[in-house]
Amino acid sequence: MWYKVVQGYKFNIFYPDLIHGGATPEFSLKPCADNPEFAVLRFHAGPPYEDIAFKIVNREWEYSYKRGFRCHFHNNIFQLWFHFKRYRYRR
Repeated sequence: MWYKVVQGYKFNIFYPDLIHGGATPEFSLKPCADNPEFAVLRFHAGPPYEDIAFKIVNREWEYSYKRGFRCHFHNNIFQLWFHFKRYRYRR
């Protein structure tokens, strides 16, 4: 039997009308109160945009650029890409 496993996420959010051009959008991660296996990833950019929230799997992130982590704001596009850490079995 095969199981589907989430390996990571890629978010590309377009903010064409930011009022404060120098302000970079931010993200925050908080665990869900009802289920500890999930977390809420919230993006905040400021006016005229409201916050965007996603319910994602709550696992440890791989922060190395080599492994695919990207947190970048360029050309009015906020990119957040990450993979989860893989723990391999070793004897």
